[in-house]
Amino acid sequence: MELKTGDVVMLKSGGQPLTVAEVKGDDILCLWMGSEGDLFRETLPLATLEHLEVEDHDEDDDEEEDEE
Repeated sequence: MELKTGDVVMLKSGGQPLTVAEVKGDDILCLWMGSEGDLFRETLPLATLEHLEVEDHDEDDDEEEDEE
């Protein structure tokens, strides 16, 4: 799996989505917001993460407008 800055990932064990801030080989610096708005950052091994597909809602809106 290849990750780049801005990708959204999740721990294979579950949890909330994390944003990739930096990739250094197999070490991935991730950022996420806590439930009270605190910003967290942690470097995690690539082997513990899975890539999430994020739908772009702006494109969906454009398609709906085209259909009308």
